[in-house]
Amino acid sequence: MGKKGKRDKKGKGAEKTLAKMEKKVSRRAKKEEEDLEALIAEFQSLDAKKTQVIESSCPPPSPRLNCSFCAHPERDELILFGGEYFNGQKTYLYNDLYIYHIRKNSWAKLDIPNPPPRRCAHQAAVVPTAGGQLWIFGGEFASPNGEQFYHYKDLWVLHLATKTWEQIKAPGGPSGRSGHRMVACKRQLIIFGGFHESARDFIYYNDVYAFNLDSFTWSKLAPAGMGPAPRSGCQMTPTPEGNIIIYGGYSKQRVKKDVDKGTLHTDMFLLKAEGAGKEEDRWSWSRLSPSGVKPPPRSGFSVAAAPNSRCLLFGGVQDEEEEESLQGDFFNDIYFYDVAKNRWFPAQLKGPKSERRKRRRGRQAEAGAAGQEQLQLPPPQGPLEIVKEVVAEDGTVMTIKQVIPGAAGDRSGSEEEEEEDEEEGAALGQAVEPCPRSSAMVAVKHGVLYVYGGMFEVGDRQVTLSDLHSLDLHRMDQWNVLQEMDPKTQEWLEESESDEEEEDDVEGAEGGEEEEESSEEESEDEEGNS
Repeated sequence: MGKKGKRDKKGKGAEKTLAKMEKKVSRRAKKEEEDLEALIAEFQSLDAKKTQVIESSCPPPSPRLNCSFCAHPERDELILFGGEYFNGQKTYLYNDLYIYHIRKNSWAKLDIPNPPPRRCAHQAAVVPTAGGQLWIFGGEFASPNGEQFYHYKDLWVLHLATKTWEQIKAPGGPSGRSGHRMVACKRQLIIFGGFHESARDFIYYNDVYAFNLDSFTWSKLAPAGMGPAPRSGCQMTPTPEGNIIIYGGYSKQRVKKDVDKGTLHTDMFLLKAEGAGKEEDRWSWSRLSPSGVKPPPRSGFSVAAAPNSRCLLFGGVQDEEEEESLQGDFFNDIYFYDVAKNRWFPAQLKGPKSERRKRRRGRQAEAGAAGQEQLQLPPPQGPLEIVKEVVAEDGTVMTIKQVIPGAAGDRSGSEEEEEEDEEEGAALGQAVEPCPRSSAMVAVKHGVLYVYGGMFEVGDRQVTLSDLHSLDLHRMDQWNVLQEMDPKTQEWLEESESDEEEEDDVEGAEGGEEEEESSEEESEDEEGNS
């Protein structure tokens, strides 16, 4: 009893501290958000001019981060909404809606009257109700100078069958935030975590809310047990039984004035629904200790549901924080988590074996006909590093390094054959494997993983991607390139450049699209979002 009492006291103390911090952040953020509401209203008045639904074929979306990317529950389509683009001086925020037609490998832009305001770092979930619904909650808007932030707490639904947006106004929902996570589970939307930031303060959350999709009501959950520490950008996965799994995430704490320390979380929790039926609001936390090979610590990773009761984790970045600089190692690997076995394991691509076997058999037949001696097995091929150079429109050369894992298997042949296979592997790696990145948008449809965009850094420059790759999760043979990155969409404006140059380059970056809003964004979302 004594230990339990101490834990309860500690828990209540942490709650009081969190409440005080939230009040402090709210006070300072209130004035900022009031200033930004007028700007948001101005953009909404522009959106109000849209009076009819227009779907038009279009080029791929411009590069962007922290948008939502979901699979249509009924059609062979992927839905992309919102996001941000940073060019070194400004960040554009979007509320446009794109549809990717999987079978046609083509994009369409969907203009629908009265859309949600522009935002990034929001969350979206799809449900099959009434021909399909896309639900969106929260997110962030930033001022043009990047010093003021507005965090949304609104809830929207896109009715996919009728192509109409609807704002759901229900009391008792979560406070404004971004970097949170939301999943659809048993006729509920479950929201966990996230952060709220003002110019001088920030706060991370570990609260849990549920929105009932039948009664359209919010409820704040009070799970029993010790749950995860406050965080954003974590993995949140529903299980077939109606439970929720939380893994990883990012948070930061102020260690002294103007000095913050970031934390990469690597712990895992199960949020279990106790009872059944009408007792869905009874939940409990328990800690999970998965077996297998766990992903190295990282933030900015992307998560999707995979076949066979698995979820996958793709990419991310591990930052090395020092006093004056922040350098990151970017990833393009995939890890699977098996929900039933509570086990992590890294994905291994098999490669297009049939073609290699045919080539190898042909070479062996020629060697046999020539009366050559039996060839010995060479040692397994080690990892192969591929270096790609991409030249942006402004002449900047961006170097992208990729490591192609070596295939240890039944290889046979001479040194010449090995070199030939290595060259083929290099070409294959260059052609199909997504470069390392964080904050990529991922979706799974019919067992195929789609990865859109993301970002990586070259020195002080941030490169925002717009390429699209796919991988069959059943076959696990090779990546397919559906859309290459267009170097013409890349630009980077240094702080020393003039305002006139800045304006000209901003228009060029958007590929001629009319974008009325700009704002500068801190790197917080890059670390904490999805």
